[in-house]
Amino acid sequence: MTIVLIAIALYLVAAGLLVGAVASDKLGSRRGWFWPALGGVLLHGSYHLLVAWRTPGGPDMHFFAALSLVGLGMAAMTTVVGAQGRMRGLGVLAFPLAALLLFAYHCYGHEPSRGLDWRLQLHAWMALLAYATLAIAALLAVMLWAQERALRRREFHAWLRALPPLTELEDLLFRTITVGFILLTATLLTGMLFVENLFAQHLIHKTVLSVLSWLAFGALLMGRWRYGWRGGKAVRWTLVAMALLLLAFFGSKFVLELVLERTT
Repeated sequence: MTIVLIAIALYLVAAGLLVGAVASDKLGSRRGWFWPALGGVLLHGSYHLLVAWRTPGGPDMHFFAALSLVGLGMAAMTTVVGAQGRMRGLGVLAFPLAALLLFAYHCYGHEPSRGLDWRLQLHAWMALLAYATLAIAALLAVMLWAQERALRRREFHAWLRALPPLTELEDLLFRTITVGFILLTATLLTGMLFVENLFAQHLIHKTVLSVLSWLAFGALLMGRWRYGWRGGKAVRWTLVAMALLLLAFFGSKFVLELVLERTT
């Protein structure tokens, strides 16, 4: 519990420092948030390793564990990208979310897992990395929508000045989607290669929704390349594709594991 509380506190301190920097319009010159964020990420990851060491079976991939791991991935990517001077303001959303998901995992997680061979473990970790990357893209899409809306209304708030220029934010959104799309493609390919029976393992609905999300992200990237899609259209496609992905993985896990009490 001590590790969890310290990690949550560090996440919240990092987010608070970022909020303060945004409010004072000094986000670009203040870097004190980085070390608390890094500490939170390291302790968050250490907690998962500690639980995996103490829990029988394979790595914990149940509902709350998977949510926490996605939050860890989002926080880690935000810390790395923010340290390079791009989109550190994203931590205002990503760090509290990671803290909340870690707390939920500590309170409701720690289910023994069935043993998975290295192929299925590779598939599972690839999936979680893809979900974390595309979740970052969804947050960027929301920020892009908010920025466009504020600019159209000529509302120049302090948080707006903390964001990159509109074109740079849009470029970062599509780069993130591209990376996430590649990871999601690898996830689907490893699933087809390594999962033996989709029906017996209750995975057919998850596969269908994941493919629909993959098609939506692919159509968005194609539309961007071929027709120059941007702005509101890019935001809508991103959020719809991400909603399908959430339903595919966490929606199905919620029903199977928490409602029907089955393992996946």
